Amino acid sequence: MLDGIVLGLTTALSIKNLMYVVLGCFAGTFIGMLPGLGPITAIALMIPVTYSIDPSSGMILMAGVYYGAIFGGSTSSILINAPGVAGTVATSFDGYPMARQGKAGKALAIAAYASFSGGTIAAIFLMVAAPLLAKVSLSFRSADYFALMLMGLTAIAAFSNKGQFLKAMMMTVLGLMLSTVGIDPSSGAERFTFGQSNLLDGISFLLVAMSMFALSEALIGVLKPEKDKAKSEAAANTDMGSLKLSKEEVKEMAPVIGRSSVLGFLVGILPGAGATIASFMAYAAERNLARGAKKALFGKGSLRGLAAPETANNAACTGSFVPLLTLGIPGSGTTAVMLGALIAYGLQPGPLLMEENPDVFWSVIMSMYIGNVVLLILNLPMIPYIAKTLALPRQLLTVLILFFSLIGVYLVSFNTFDLQMMVLFAVIALVLRLMDFPMAPLILGFILGDMIERNFRRAMMISDGSLSFLWDRPLTLCIMLLAVGVLLVPLVDYLRSRRGANKAPGDAQLDNL
Repeated sequence: MLDGIVLGLTTALSIKNLMYVVLGCFAGTFIGMLPGLGPITAIALMIPVTYSIDPSSGMILMAGVYYGAIFGGSTSSILINAPGVAGTVATSFDGYPMARQGKAGKALAIAAYASFSGGTIAAIFLMVAAPLLAKVSLSFRSADYFALMLMGLTAIAAFSNKGQFLKAMMMTVLGLMLSTVGIDPSSGAERFTFGQSNLLDGISFLLVAMSMFALSEALIGVLKPEKDKAKSEAAANTDMGSLKLSKEEVKEMAPVIGRSSVLGFLVGILPGAGATIASFMAYAAERNLARGAKKALFGKGSLRGLAAPETANNAACTGSFVPLLTLGIPGSGTTAVMLGALIAYGLQPGPLLMEENPDVFWSVIMSMYIGNVVLLILNLPMIPYIAKTLALPRQLLTVLILFFSLIGVYLVSFNTFDLQMMVLFAVIALVLRLMDFPMAPLILGFILGDMIERNFRRAMMISDGSLSFLWDRPLTLCIMLLAVGVLLVPLVDYLRSRRGANKAPGDAQLDNL
C-alpha cells in the first residue's frame, strides 16, 4: 500500500495534474452553485474534454469536478435557499436561516470547514478501505458480480425520493433496455437496430449522458426560467459578514463532523445511495441526538444542522469511489457517469484496476487530499465574489450548455445521426423530467446493463444453464437476499404510512403521548 501511496502522490502532484485538480474544483464549484445544475451535468460536460488526455489526468479532473460541485452547491442553498445540488438540500434547512439572520459569512465558512473535514476524513478511510475491499473482491465470481450489480440497481430505486419507487424502477428498466441496442456480444445477432447501421455499435454513453442530463437541463431552463426573486435575494446577501468561528463553535462542530464523516462514508459505499441520502441521514441523526435548546435551534439556524449535512455529503462523495474503483459498481448517479468514462478509456473498473492500472487507482485517491485543500483555498477568500455568479443570466447559461453538449458529442463521433438521436433523447428526457421521473436510475441501468448481461450469461454457462448459481455460493445468496431486502424497504414504508393513516384520531393522540 505504501508503494501505491507514493505512486499516487507522484502522479497527483505533477504540475499538469495539479492544474487539472484546480480546474476541476473551480469548475465544479461554479456549476454546483447554479440552482438546478449538479455534478452529473458537470461530469457530462467534462467528458468530451477528458477524451484528449490520459486516464489518470482525466479521472483526477472529473473527481475534482464531482466533489467541487457538492462543495459549491452549499452556496446557493445558504444564500438564496435554492440548492444547486440535491446533496445540499439539507444544508438549506439551517444555512438559509443563518443567512437571513445576517450570518451568511459564518454559514458559508462552516460549510467550507465541514466539507473540507468530511472529505479529508473520508479520503483517509478510502485509502485504507479500498485496497482491503479490492483484495476481498478478487475472490468474487461471475455470479457474485451479477448479484452485486443487481443490488446496485435495486438500491438506487429504493433510495429514490418518497413516492418515486415505481418511477425509479421504470427508469432503471428503460436504461437496461437501451443498453441492449446493438450487436449481441455472444451470438453476433443484431438487436433493436431497426435496420440502422449507425446503431450496430450500440448507443453511445456520451450521447445518453449529454442528452439526458445536460441538454434536457437546458430545455428545462427554457421552460422554467429563473425567478427574479432568487436574483434579488442573491443581491441582498452580498454582505457576507464575518467568516470567523469562536472556540465554542469549533468545539461544538468537532464531534458532529466526526460522526457525520463516518456516517457519510458508509452511506457513500452503498451502491445507489449517494450524498443526498447521507446528508439527510446525518441531519436527522444530529437532530435526534440534540437536547433542549440545541434541538429547538434546528431549522432556525443551528450550527449542528448546517455542519452535519455538509460533512456527510462530501464524505459520501469520497465513499462512493470505493465500489466504483474496487468493484466496478457506481456508488451514486454521478459515479455511474464516471464509470462510463473509465470504460471509454479502455479501463475495466474492478478488483484488477489496482493491479493493472495502479497509477489511475492511487492518483485518484491521493488527488482527493489535494482537492479538499484546493477547495478550501478557493472558497474561503472568494466567498463574497463567487456568490455574485448566482446572478448569471439563465439565457446565457442555456446557450452554453446547448453549445457544449452538441459540439461535444459531434467531435467524438463526427456523425450527424448522433446529433439527431441526442435531440430525440433530450425531448424524451424533458417529458420524463416534467412528469417527475428521476434520470439517475436510467443512466445507472444503461451503464450496468452490459456488465449484468455478460456476468449473467457467464454464470449460467458455468452452472450448465441452471439458476442454482443464485444460491449455490453463500456470498451470492447473501447479496441476493440483501437486494430483496432493499426492494422491500419502500413497501414496508408504504404499509406503515397506510397503517398510520387508517388510525382513528384518538389512537393517534394516544401514540403521541
